[in-house]
Amino acid sequence: MKADTIVQFVSFETTVGIDEFRAQWEESNNLVTGKLSGTLQQEVDGKSVFRYLSQHRFGEDDTRFTFKKERRSAQYPGIEIRVRDVGGYSTLQVECDPETTAADYKVFVFLNTDPELKLYKELLSYHYLNIYQAYYESSAYTYILEFFVDKEQVPLLMEQLKIHNRISEIGVYKQCNATKKSKSSLAKKAMI
Repeated sequence: MKADTIVQFVSFETTVGIDEFRAQWEESNNLVTGKLSGTLQQEVDGKSVFRYLSQHRFGEDDTRFTFKKERRSAQYPGIEIRVRDVGGYSTLQVECDPETTAADYKVFVFLNTDPELKLYKELLSYHYLNIYQAYYESSAYTYILEFFVDKEQVPLLMEQLKIHNRISEIGVYKQCNATKKSKSSLAKKAMI
């Protein structure tokens, strides 16, 4: 991922599992404009409600992002999905490409304050850390931190994060899909 990449985060909440949701997400994902690639993660400890987080990466010069929620189709008539556009973020630090499976899990920290980022970088129980800063004023959070972690290290990292974060949202996710869309395929699709 290049430094001039904008990452658009979209969160989803639904009662359906990954197989049904992934089909619906991929259908809607094809409508995204200007996107280079996308990654879908599922929250690990969702009980009766499943939470998903997608990341859509595109160039800084392509600032139009649209994620359209389609109407319920005959194929998925009963699927209720709450969609929330978390916003667009510039990349401050990229230690690992989000599309790789460098670690089993990702821990996302959603911050609404200006944190001391050095404290997060000094934590011991993660492999890589990507840091995103709000690119648009309308973004839901000031920063999003993406920690790449092995499953065994998740509890230790969560304990360390709870010490530093009393007002942040934290979620543990596992990647469940990655798609790539080149600019040339977008141009071909637009021409059809």
